[in-house]
Amino acid sequence: MKTQIINIIPILFLCLFFHFAIAQTTSSNYWVQFKDKNENPFSLNDPSAYLSQKAIDRRNRQSILISINDLPVNPSYVAELRAIGGISVLNQSKWFNAILVSSSDTNKINTIKALPYVKNIKKIETSELEKSIFKFESERITTQPSQGMGEPMYPSHSRGLERNITSPEFIPTEEGGRLRGVASFNYGSSFKQANQIGADCMHNLGYQGQGMTIAVLDAGFFDVNILPAFDSMRINNQLLGTRDFISGDTMVYEDFPHGMNVLSCMAGNLPGKIIGTAPKAKYWLLRTEDAFSESISEEITWLVGAEFADSVGADIINSSLGYNYFDNSADNHTYSDLDGNTTIITKAADIAASKGILVVSSAGNFGGPPWYKISAPADADSILTVGAVDSAGFIASLSSRGPTFDGRIKPNTVARGLNAVIAANSGDITTSSGTSFSSPITAGAVACLWQANPLVTNMQLLYAIQESSSQFLNPDSIKGYGIPNFCVANTILTGIDKLNFEYDRLNVYPNPFTNNFDITFYSNKKQTIYIELYDISGHEIFRKQENVNNNSYNSFNIKEANTLANGMYLLNISTPGKKYFKKIIKNN
Repeated sequence: MKTQIINIIPILFLCLFFHFAIAQTTSSNYWVQFKDKNENPFSLNDPSAYLSQKAIDRRNRQSILISINDLPVNPSYVAELRAIGGISVLNQSKWFNAILVSSSDTNKINTIKALPYVKNIKKIETSELEKSIFKFESERITTQPSQGMGEPMYPSHSRGLERNITSPEFIPTEEGGRLRGVASFNYGSSFKQANQIGADCMHNLGYQGQGMTIAVLDAGFFDVNILPAFDSMRINNQLLGTRDFISGDTMVYEDFPHGMNVLSCMAGNLPGKIIGTAPKAKYWLLRTEDAFSESISEEITWLVGAEFADSVGADIINSSLGYNYFDNSADNHTYSDLDGNTTIITKAADIAASKGILVVSSAGNFGGPPWYKISAPADADSILTVGAVDSAGFIASLSSRGPTFDGRIKPNTVARGLNAVIAANSGDITTSSGTSFSSPITAGAVACLWQANPLVTNMQLLYAIQESSSQFLNPDSIKGYGIPNFCVANTILTGIDKLNFEYDRLNVYPNPFTNNFDITFYSNKKQTIYIELYDISGHEIFRKQENVNNNSYNSFNIKEANTLANGMYLLNISTPGKKYFKKIIKNN
């Protein structure tokens, strides 16, 4: 038996090499752009033929008109190309009015070039060589799992067990450190990454992503169909569908696990271990990235994936992907390409934003030499680009820096990306690092904020998130506007403009409240404040001291209100120079 194995191995190697050689030489990909959409059977007057009602409603809410680039590629053009023979159509882009084709016959390509409606053709170099097999290496910094849970991020294929749970448990938890409040969910180790940006505060207000749709564009979603972190998402019909734009089918669960890890930051639900930032949102899982190679064609599949996300009515796109180096070095992006208007994927991200989608993108993991800078599409001017910090708010060394080549602030904001808590292949929970995780942690909170403010535009949402952030008045090219506070952003969207503050301002929500309530206090100086609560007879119920910074929003959760009887109370905040009062009501 041992002799037979020794004889078989060289034969298998030769067969694989021969197959690989054929794959390298038999066909090439070409990006074919058309001049127009003339005589198109689709009409701007009937968008329901190519857009879902949810996509149309998103446009209507934001006063966005249906435009020419919404129309599909003229099907007669595609049919004529297919009729030439020897041409395989891989993907179509209505936004770029182009198709990606594969052919081994250069004569056929020359025939296409001669067609009167073809604008240009670009050969797309691809490679099956696994040069980029470690493209996610900087995110594979696996630490010891907290609370004894989890194992390495990318172990061999293993299966999790189903659990019957229909919603996250509501179990208060206590965590040490400088926190914004008490958790409604039993977040376990994931509490600090939700709390750091105020996502738990939004959850406390009842906003957990209900009614919002997030499209996740990534490299594969290994075992999402069976892993326990996603069982409530499956049971509650929050998984809307899957598409694989690399292989052209709907099979994404056998592919690379990166998208699964990313998804767990938003949709994960293992009470006591991980609760994502949008545990009740709905999701589309779209594979646009081939984890084992890197070519411009993946920017095209990202483009096509974004178009699909738009057409099915996604509100938010999370993209934990970035492009600068390719297997064909001639295609490498330079820093000058990061001007918001050059790369395919960046232009696609901005078009998605023009359709009313809020695109949330990782900044990239090239914070060290030789690159340092963000990667495409993080340079897009109308998207939310997210860098990575640790639990204390210090920048992660891997987090890519800005600014863009044309001098704009990037990243926009930052969130937990160093030792972020994520789901592992095994079904347990582990930690890993990368802006790939700070992006979805933020995207889930975006869903909660938009749920709370459904009539605002994507750009109003983006600006409010920036305004809520820790260094809004002094942004830089490392953290951008800083760490956002989504409950403060929610306050801003109710009509308070930070730039118009001339003095300290107090806000309370919800009011009336049922259990506890949150305070947002804007301070125009660094000072010590006192928070006091009185009943209607003037009896002091509690008093606490807090330190606040200059030109800062400050959020506090008043957990002491849990034990109060129903009725009216007076909240008082005292500064060295002024007192602020709010009447609040408890009503169970």
